[in-house]
Amino acid sequence: MKKLVVINLGSTSTKIAYFEDAKIVFSASLPHPAEEIQAFASNWDQYDYRKSAILGFMEQHGIVLTELDAFVSRGGHTEPVHSGVYRITPKMLEQSRSMKYGNHVSDLGVRLAYDLAPNKQNAFIVDSPCTDEYDPLSRYSGLPELPRVSRFHVLNQKASARLYCREHGLNYEDINLVVVHMGGGTSVAAHKKGRLADGNNGLDGDGPFSTDRTGGLPVGGLIDMCYSGKYTHAEMRRKIKGQGGLMAYVHDTNVKAIEAKALAGDEDCKNALDAMIYQTAQEIGKKAVTLKGDVNAIILTGGIAHSKYVTDMIRDYVSSIAPVYVYPGEHEMESLGEQSYEALIGKAEVFEL
Repeated sequence: MKKLVVINLGSTSTKIAYFEDAKIVFSASLPHPAEEIQAFASNWDQYDYRKSAILGFMEQHGIVLTELDAFVSRGGHTEPVHSGVYRITPKMLEQSRSMKYGNHVSDLGVRLAYDLAPNKQNAFIVDSPCTDEYDPLSRYSGLPELPRVSRFHVLNQKASARLYCREHGLNYEDINLVVVHMGGGTSVAAHKKGRLADGNNGLDGDGPFSTDRTGGLPVGGLIDMCYSGKYTHAEMRRKIKGQGGLMAYVHDTNVKAIEAKALAGDEDCKNALDAMIYQTAQEIGKKAVTLKGDVNAIILTGGIAHSKYVTDMIRDYVSSIAPVYVYPGEHEMESLGEQSYEALIGKAEVFEL
């Protein structure tokens, strides 16, 4: 029997799970109050704080660190890679710490997984956020100086796609899917025979607007805003990610609450929510074109997929393209553990930078 611990660091929580083979035995989402997080100057300064929380969970459940076969983290930011299981190496740690490729508290998770792993050969990440499997044509934006880059919710995208395939007895590498992750940001990706051929950058101003992100904007108007003298660079960045989307229109990011207001007759909430759904459906259509209309299924996932109002309206727009399946929430921990277990038993290849 193989024993694994999987961690997934978020801005205000640490998700952790203990696996025996490919099954979760214990799991938890350890909350970190905002006032505690704000006491740290950077993500890296949270090292001891997060490590203590992880070891506390392990002690609570009688998990012995030295008996673990693998320690696994959600991936951090490095040079572009393809999807799969990667061994955490000094080179990966150096790139992640440099912040050259991005910065998120998940980068700290990579460091912790390496430091805590009894066998450094079995410290892993899975389906890195820097996964880049784009078709060549997908990189063109209209300006050579601004190529489109692969940045979206790769881990949950892949996990939901594999869940669909497992339930339907299909091989992920044999089919085409459009997968939609709807959360704080929305990412819509074309999965072509097991490869992420194209996807909108849901993290940085591309695709449909979401709860607090603008998605794509009219370029001319955006340039005029940037040079109006009214906003700093940081303020414009904040408008695009944090103050855009539903937050800009109805001053709220809680889709459940916005939906309730819409159904109670609040026209502003209804129009904003319906527009977000409309843009998401349009993006699905674009990704179906990437696949030349050969789409086995459309998969809706992420927290917003819990809303039947949202998923039913999307289905109404796009069901003529392909059948729509809903897998609400996130399936990241299961994917991290299952794929790492397959690596341990030799069923999955382990890559290195």
